[in-house]
This record gives sequence, C-alpha cells and structure tokens, in this order.
Amino acid sequence: MEKLFENFALTLAFFSRIPLPTSLGNKISHDAKLGGATAFFPVAGFIIAIPSALVWFIASSYLPAVIAAGLAIGCGLLITGGLHEDGFADCADGLGATQDQERALEIMQDSRIGTYGSLALISSTGLRWAALASLEPVSGVLALFICNSGARSAMTIAMQFSNYARPEGLGKQANGITGSNFIQAITIAFIITAILGSFWGIIALCLSYCFAWLFMKRLEYRIGGYTGDGLGAIEQISEITILITLAGAWS
Repeated sequence: MEKLFENFALTLAFFSRIPLPTSLGNKISHDAKLGGATAFFPVAGFIIAIPSALVWFIASSYLPAVIAAGLAIGCGLLITGGLHEDGFADCADGLGATQDQERALEIMQDSRIGTYGSLALISSTGLRWAALASLEPVSGVLALFICNSGARSAMTIAMQFSNYARPEGLGKQANGITGSNFIQAITIAFIITAILGSFWGIIALCLSYCFAWLFMKRLEYRIGGYTGDGLGAIEQISEITILITLAGAWS
C-alpha cells in the first residue's frame, strides 16, 4: 500500500504543478522511478482534467463556447506547466529541422523554440480548442476527462515497446516498464473511457493508440527510439485525436 501511494504521488508530481500535501509528498523516495508508476498515468490525467472541466462547464454556461474552450485549455496549461506542449514543440523542431539523428537529438535539447515547434504548438492548441468549442457543456466535460486520461496512458506504448534514444535524460527513468504496469495503465484508461464515453469514447481511445504507435515508429526510424520530448509529443497527438474524434461523433 505504501508503494501505491508513492507511485500515485510521483505521477501527479511529475505531470502537474498541483501542490501535494506534505504527507503525500514525503512518500516519494529519492530513487523512485516513473517507469514503475505507469499504472497511475491515466489516474493522474483524470485528476489533472478536473480543473479544466470545471472551468469549461461553468464558462460555457455564461460565455460563447469558443471563449469557454480557450479558458479551459489555458487552465490545463497552468496545471501542467505546458509539460507535454514543450515536449511536442521540441520534438517538432528536432525532427523538422534535420534528417541527422544526432543533430535532431541535439536540437530537441535546445530550450529555444523554432519554426517547427511554433507551428506544432499553434496546431495542437488550435485543434483542441476548436474541437472542445464544438461540444455541448456536458459532452465537453466528458471529452476532457477521456482525452487527459487516455493520452497519458498512450505514452506507455512507447515505454513498453520501444527504447530510450539517449544514454541519459529525464525520460530514461520511464524506460523498461513491466508488462503488468503497461496492461494496468491501458486497462484503467479503457475503464474510464467506457464509463464516460461509451462506444465513441472507446473508438477515440483506440485511434489515439494507433497514432501513438505510428509516431513511436517514426521516432525509432528518425532517432532510434523515444525521448522525454517524444513522450510529450505522443501525449499531445493522442489528446488531439481523442478530442477531434469525439467532436465529430458528439457535435
């Protein structure tokens, strides 16, 4: 039980800026590895979605949907600190700027953003914003929970079936997860999605896994495996896929 609390606290602390109670934060040991906490990825995503869902539901009751959607997306960025968006942008810069593997990895480590990264951020934010704005208030709430939990579970696909591309790095602690942890993460995401999204939720989640797999293969071809930035890109691609699919089905 102690290990479960540690893994939960580690995942929430890594994925968000939500302040943890001291009693929970103290459970994270210095040698804790994110790879052992993957079962909690969709759980963390569900919790992270709560503030955005509340902002969306309240704002959409008084404001035009496009404004409410922008506020909800902005709330999500505040909660996560733009963690996955940063990875998506860095990944786009690295893959877009060069065909050389070592140079691409070097560019991904550069904190400066380039043209490809800027376009990736605009596309990701714009597509999610538009998809959410097309939904009714309750449908939007459900979509936010599904995409946040499902997209974080999609990251485990690369962690399970690929290898870390660098000798060292922040994402390396996620390397080599166990098969049981992977199955638990996917199962929890499917349960959440089935309860909240029924048929179309499951379709959206499955599509996100397909795109996550394809992008993982692209990363293997270009840089020899995944990186922390690559995981962020997978999360963003999965969020976009889920929201667009649900917008098409529910709006």
